[in-house]
Amino acid sequence: MIAILLSTYNGARFLAEQLDSFEQQTDRDWCLVWRDDGSTDDTRTIMYDFTARIGEMRCREAAGSGVHLGAAQSFLALLPEAADAEAVAFADQDDVWLPDKLARARHGLASAGNRAVLYCARQYLVDEHLQGRRLSILSGNQPGFPASLTQNIVHGNTMVMNRAAANLVSRIPGPLGTVHDWWSYIVITACGGEVVIDPKPVVLYRQHKGNLIGSPPSTLARAIAAIRRGPGSFMTMMRRHVFQLAAHTEYLTDQARNDVARIGAGLRGGIARRTHALRCPGLKRQTELENVLFRFWFMIG
Repeated sequence: MIAILLSTYNGARFLAEQLDSFEQQTDRDWCLVWRDDGSTDDTRTIMYDFTARIGEMRCREAAGSGVHLGAAQSFLALLPEAADAEAVAFADQDDVWLPDKLARARHGLASAGNRAVLYCARQYLVDEHLQGRRLSILSGNQPGFPASLTQNIVHGNTMVMNRAAANLVSRIPGPLGTVHDWWSYIVITACGGEVVIDPKPVVLYRQHKGNLIGSPPSTLARAIAAIRRGPGSFMTMMRRHVFQLAAHTEYLTDQARNDVARIGAGLRGGIARRTHALRCPGLKRQTELENVLFRFWFMIG
């Protein structure tokens, strides 16, 4: 069974359409575990009504629901609630899943065996009325570590992790300020897991003023957005991610352990150590324009 992990927060406006899309899945072997992050609108009422309709065996509220943790920690707190599921799928409250989403994810994970595998896919970017479909960016470079420290290319609202992958993410707590999909991508690649990217879109990703992050329409727009944000927040999160991995090296591959030590030394050191860290194989973003910016920020940040 696939456990759908849904974190809600004042989502009453769009939530019903997402819940309906769960029921329309061609793969019916799923259950829903949800956690509310302190809503003040009708979100919880909608969830209770949905539970009453499909039954408590298929939909249940997580322990600790109602306490505000923030989106990332709320999602990560759901992982232990689905410890018996063969796979877990993160779900945003304001999207709409296409009917074959879970079926494609199950197929993408089928050959995993005992390996940790994270499946993700492309999205259709739509407006708040689900109109104007545009395909999300398809990553050009192979996902892996340490590239995962430089950029998140995993769409959290399409993510499905098998049991081995979910166990890894559960063992290494996400640092303050991280986002659940990026942290999952970092942990799984640092621990030797695999990322499978499905080129077919499986979600209608609603773009509206309340989006926590949103999605840029192109690589150029992504680079421009990064320039506007500046190096401060990016370098802060890079340090937190690297140092959190450094505190849990027992789960990392030998190569990742060496990379973390080298990059961590660069982040703490001067120009020579930073230059040495930047020569780490694979420590790069998706495009050359983004790489120029990343290297500059790493040297000064």
